[in-house]
Amino acid sequence: MPKQPIRVHIFNQTYTLLADGDEREIQDVAHEVDELMTSIANRASSGDSTRIAVMACLHLADKLRSAENKLRSYEDKSGKIAEMLEAALLES
Repeated sequence: MPKQPIRVHIFNQTYTLLADGDEREIQDVAHEVDELMTSIANRASSGDSTRIAVMACLHLADKLRSAENKLRSYEDKSGKIAEMLEAALLES
């Protein structure tokens, strides 16, 4: 599917994105970013939009790293379980 322009509104700015994904999903993600930046702006002493954007990026990068670590942990556990099952099947 070719990329389509999608207009989103984030932190009082409108952006046109070229995306091949579902427009509703992209709008939902943009809305979450907007809410995060607004939340940060309400708590920050500075209203500098660049600073708020960097803080939002750091927050999202931290969430991504946590999710990746959790996924790695699940992969390790599932690998150990697969080894145990294989050993049990070989014993029987």
